[in-house]
Amino acid sequence: MRPPSPGMAQFARLDAAKIVQSIDQLTRRIEERFPGAGLAKVSSELTGIARDTSARSAVIAQPAIFTRALVSVVFLLGFSLLAYLGYLILSKTKASDDLFGTIQGIDAAFNIVVLTGATLFFMFSVEERGKRRRALRALHELRSIVHVIDMHQLTKDPGSAVTNATPSSPKRMLTPFALTRYLDYCSELLSLTAKVAVLYAQSFPDPVVTETVNDIERTAASLSQKIWQKIMIIEAGIRHHEVMEKLKAPPTAVAAAATSDAKQNR
Repeated sequence: MRPPSPGMAQFARLDAAKIVQSIDQLTRRIEERFPGAGLAKVSSELTGIARDTSARSAVIAQPAIFTRALVSVVFLLGFSLLAYLGYLILSKTKASDDLFGTIQGIDAAFNIVVLTGATLFFMFSVEERGKRRRALRALHELRSIVHVIDMHQLTKDPGSAVTNATPSSPKRMLTPFALTRYLDYCSELLSLTAKVAVLYAQSFPDPVVTETVNDIERTAASLSQKIWQKIMIIEAGIRHHEVMEKLKAPPTAVAAAATSDAKQNR
């Protein structure tokens, strides 16, 4: 099989800088269309988290030199201890020794080997467990961001008017078009948050971290699907309103609009 060309390799991994750039651009878009909106502040915070994620994922991907050196020293000390104990047992064991004493020595040596092996296994997993703990702590922050975004779109009802509103009912001052843009921004933020989470699985392909990232992606996709259901309802309402307006228009206006549409389609 022919190896992938260098030009194709850059498309096989997510670029953290591009993700940060996309979130920063989305923050400006939200602020320009909805000045002072809380969603813009959430997007700005996500931009900072994405920048930190770029640095954190790079650190996690690098080998922990100090930890590996410490594990190597412990491994050498443990191996040396086992070799020394084996030498003592073999050099001081005589044929005249009773069977009970020999069995006791073998049992003691076996216990030492088991404990030493467990210690070495623990030391070899220190680096992996430390990286996993840092990644999971950062992923928990991203999961919280996903639910914060969901809270911002929660009260954005597709209905343009509220019947029987109470004093505690949420205020709805957005036009259908503006509401569609707001919900679209929420969907984009959810998708970009999931992409930031993928950076950790990309740098540290640990099974626990990968499953946590997949869970965040599933949650973001599920919430985004609900948002797009709202958008489709709004767009259907806009089309229905346009049809009703055409039906209410005078026949001359309808004919003029039809003639204009026919000329544009030529």
